[in-house]
Amino acid sequence: MEAKLTLKLNDNSINRAKEYVAKKKTSLSSIVENIFDSLTLNNEPAQFSYSPLVNELSGIIQLDENYDYKSDYASYLDKKYE
Repeated sequence: MEAKLTLKLNDNSINRAKEYVAKKKTSLSSIVENIFDSLTLNNEPAQFSYSPLVNELSGIIQLDENYDYKSDYASYLDKKYE
């Protein structure tokens, strides 16, 4: 069952939220619902659906179990700023 909820928010916050949902191609209602769920349901993270492109790209790169991305990134930065 769905119910209507009215919120009073700062105009700037509302405008930023509208821009965000337009970019993410989702609805403000679904984002607010996910936030409420994440706050109230056993502190489990909300389940967001990923775009088909993200689902398609997921798992393309295979890394070792022992891959240390932090040291790899540190090496990259060392070389970049030599």
